[in-house]
Amino acid sequence: MKVFRLDELDAERAANEGAYLQFLRERNMSAGLYALDAGSIDPQQPHRQDEIYVVITGRASITVGTETTTVARGSVVYVPAGVPHKFHHISEDLRVMVVFSPPES
Repeated sequence: MKVFRLDELDAERAANEGAYLQFLRERNMSAGLYALDAGSIDPQQPHRQDEIYVVITGRASITVGTETTTVARGSVVYVPAGVPHKFHHISEDLRVMVVFSPPES
């Protein structure tokens, strides 16, 4: 079993001065914490893996392909591999757990 505390992960991510911290990597999946501050721009490009985003804190819009919706704490978004997607109109600092399957390369 592996157990993680989100506050500790966010502190480690911030200490490494990055928006993304991969905290778990297994044979069939990986997981990380992604952070975007209010008003920032999401620089993501499509990934080769399927993704699940779980919004932990914050508020924003996300566009996946041609669909757009608002997300906030508790929102879960599935993004198929290869589909363009971005968070935007980030009105509150966003912290998102990301699960990739297979693991992010």
